[in-house]
Amino acid sequence: MPVDAAEFTAAMRQHATGVCLLTVRDGIDDVGTTVSAVMSLSASPPLLAVGLAVDGYPAEVLGEVGSCAVTVLAVEHAIVASRFATAGRPSARHLLESVPWARAAHSDAIYLTGGLAALDCRLDRLVDAGDHLLAVLAVEAVPVAGSDGAPLLRLRGRFADESGGRLSRN
Repeated sequence: MPVDAAEFTAAMRQHATGVCLLTVRDGIDDVGTTVSAVMSLSASPPLLAVGLAVDGYPAEVLGEVGSCAVTVLAVEHAIVASRFATAGRPSARHLLESVPWARAAHSDAIYLTGGLAALDCRLDRLVDAGDHLLAVLAVEAVPVAGSDGAPLLRLRGRFADESGGRLSRN
């Protein structure tokens, strides 16, 4: 008997994950989305995997453009993460007013200069994975690495600090 989707989702909400921001520049505008299904695949060559909704605009644009930036968010980026998780959001640049950012050298995508880490990536391939796509990304550069800040986590459907405690204003 197959596992019920709601039961599976409830179980996975117990798994704390780091929160990242994936951004793509498509020549006209900047597109971004909050992602928590992110994992390191390989150190040599450096590969990253990111889960994206199969019917989402960020996956469509990434497939067309072929490059992106991924920022590992710090706990102080909870509001930014909320903005990029909202459906029908405007351009990434508008959502990042008063948040320091720069453009990645290879992808020309936005990354947050105050993030815990930032990765400038080239799309290696998209893999079908149920209602999501797994974007396998080749890391071309690491413009931000090794910050000592506290990570932003996602736990039980909310943003949390490194202790698992709920953050205010989520």
